[in-house]
Amino acid sequence: MYTKKVFPLKGMIAWTSKYILIFLFISFVPVFLFDVLDWKWLHLPWLPIGLLGTAVAFIQGFKNNASYDRLWEARKIWGGIVNTSRTWTIMIKDFITNDHIPDKLSSEEIKSIVKVIIMRHVAWMTALRYQMRQPKPWEVNVHSKQNTKFRAKNNYALLESDIPQNEAISPYLSSQEMAALKNKGNWASQILGLQSVHLKELKQKGLIEDFRHMELMNVLKELYTLQGKSERIKNFPYPRQFATLNQYFIWIFIVLLPFGVMDAFQGIGQGFLIDMMEHEHGHESGFFHMIYDVMGKHFVWLSIPFSALISWVFYTLEMIGENTENPFEGGVNDVPITNMTRGIEIDIRQLIDDEGIPEPYVWENSIVL
Repeated sequence: MYTKKVFPLKGMIAWTSKYILIFLFISFVPVFLFDVLDWKWLHLPWLPIGLLGTAVAFIQGFKNNASYDRLWEARKIWGGIVNTSRTWTIMIKDFITNDHIPDKLSSEEIKSIVKVIIMRHVAWMTALRYQMRQPKPWEVNVHSKQNTKFRAKNNYALLESDIPQNEAISPYLSSQEMAALKNKGNWASQILGLQSVHLKELKQKGLIEDFRHMELMNVLKELYTLQGKSERIKNFPYPRQFATLNQYFIWIFIVLLPFGVMDAFQGIGQGFLIDMMEHEHGHESGFFHMIYDVMGKHFVWLSIPFSALISWVFYTLEMIGENTENPFEGGVNDVPITNMTRGIEIDIRQLIDDEGIPEPYVWENSIVL
């Protein structure tokens, strides 16, 4: 997940720069028509626009809460994968022994069996993250112009797009296992199936007795459950009727907003003129009257930045919700499953004293999800 301190303000403005210009233009047009072309009828009372803004705020709040729930649930699921992976590793390491077979295996042979199972588990995590990164029709934010520019500027790497799945998984599986996966659809499920077959073979050889086999199968069951929860978020989007209508409502509010803000600022300007007339025979200088006259007649122009600011706040919240609702597509603030997978791999391979353990991804050179 992207955590540089410059992102919240500077990055947010750069991310929404195109829309800031649009909001300034939308706010400028009615003021120009009102003040320059003298279309004095061109304004709306604030009350109905305020009611519309309140309704939009409620709908937007509902969407953002639902989007955050999807993101947080995804993070909890992968946190469960972290914990279950460690549990799986120590159980495999300690449960596979010579205690129940007459022909004892050497410690190196036992270690080799353990390593095969652990490496296959890394292959499962890799297959699952590739599955989570597969694009869906409703996942369009990671390919948007704003995110594309951000990726190019910050050396942002999405490894699942750069490295083929076969190449990423093959170091962890045998050639026979890779051949078995070739014509299968859900590779992650198939790899867990290979784990189950291997456990059955170890039980038949006496390397795992019945109780330990049952406990290991329960862990496989938990891994299937976590995979299914992850797939549920990936394969079922935030309901589009809510997302689409919310965007329509926000744009209706943004288009109408300048007319109401303009009316309010025009009223403030009229107050300046009234105040000037009340002090017309006072002791104020001509310069004072000139300032009051200009502010009173053209105070409506200040409605442009205020309208653009309010529009920016509403639409930025909409963009945040839209970019949060799909936590696996590969956006800069999605769940960093690639980094998490690498971290788990390092952790569990250290638990079995393996060699050739890869290094963590270096964030100083690039952002890797």
